[in-house]
Amino acid sequence: MSFDIALSGIQAINDSLDVTSHNIANAGTYGYKSSRANFSTLVAGSQQTGVKVGSMTQNIGLSGGILNTGRSLDASINGKGFFITKNPQSNETQYTRVGIFDASKDGFLIDASGRKVQGYVVDPKTNVNGAMGDLAIPTGSIPAVASDKMTYVGNLSADWQIPATAWGSPVPVDPANPPDTSTFSMSKATILFDSLGGKHTLTQYFARTDDGTGTGPGKPGSVDVHYVLDGVDLATPTTLEFDVAKDGHLTAVAGTADATSLTLALSQQPAFASGAVLSDLTIDYTGTTGFAGDATTAANNATGYASGTFSGVTLGTDGSVIASYSNGQKQTVGRLAVATFPDEGALTQISDTSWTTSVASGEPLVSQAGIGQAGSINVSTLEQSNVDITSELVGLMTSQRNYQANSKVIQTESTMLQSLMQAI
Repeated sequence: MSFDIALSGIQAINDSLDVTSHNIANAGTYGYKSSRANFSTLVAGSQQTGVKVGSMTQNIGLSGGILNTGRSLDASINGKGFFITKNPQSNETQYTRVGIFDASKDGFLIDASGRKVQGYVVDPKTNVNGAMGDLAIPTGSIPAVASDKMTYVGNLSADWQIPATAWGSPVPVDPANPPDTSTFSMSKATILFDSLGGKHTLTQYFARTDDGTGTGPGKPGSVDVHYVLDGVDLATPTTLEFDVAKDGHLTAVAGTADATSLTLALSQQPAFASGAVLSDLTIDYTGTTGFAGDATTAANNATGYASGTFSGVTLGTDGSVIASYSNGQKQTVGRLAVATFPDEGALTQISDTSWTTSVASGEPLVSQAGIGQAGSINVSTLEQSNVDITSELVGLMTSQRNYQANSKVIQTESTMLQSLMQAI
């Protein structure tokens, strides 16, 4: 009996050593979760007959350290959850903590094992999450978008004097024949795009119409804005009116229902030689002021862009999959999904860093990163193994002592039997 008990102990220790050595071998494996051998007693009837490794436990809930990689398609989960992937051969859904992603040749986001990463498809126009599935990356071109909104924020100085010459002499007809500088106080140019992505220049010429005393032709503190498109006067000026008696904020855009914006009917302009047309342009002056002091510009930009070709893909801090294009545009085309489980420790391990669901683990709870129990995304990082080398080495020494003890039992039993045989 002693032989059997000691032999079972040695066998159990060998099984435990396999687990320990596997942990040590994977100390540098990204996303690896350490395992532990759980011993249990062998019982025959009411008699203990030895020991065995009764079960294996993975320490899934303990996160590993975070390694900064600097690679834009690497990601780790800060907290609970798993990235969701689908095996292209078996179509099986598999879960992993290893966020080494890349764009496949057929235009999908895949992980280091070639599995398609699952997430929410996003409409670039609305930025709203759609159905969950394979994350496709549009690797072709994106069409041009005509400018339809423009923002201008600045301070139109209350110190400006009324221009010496009235606007319109001469009317500008080309860049080589600009307006007389005595007809305006300041000018600002903005680039617009037509329906084919062609560039056009809209210049605003600001001219003081009243010096704030009420003696000028306009309301106190008002400024006229003249719009010149590619050197041609649109002949649709507007007046910006400021509250000079209170705090100098913009109170009205004359001739419009909105106190801070107006719309230029650029779509009524003749088509260009290419056949392209402009869209009506809404100019928002919200935040523009009429303070004394220097004239400044805080914002001067318009929507729209030229066509562009795909140049790369990166991940955002919220798990967004962002496609970049040669025209400088970036579009969110998807968002990574994160799965959590009622009992993640009961997941079925299919490789050192991948798992599938089991009856005990429960069905996955899928959401966007950072929502509910799902952890947030760390971009350009990877989760390291959670193996504690010190603990594993201590375990090796413990296994060695246990092995020696069981060997001693066998040696002692052998000596006793030899003495018995000699006595007989």
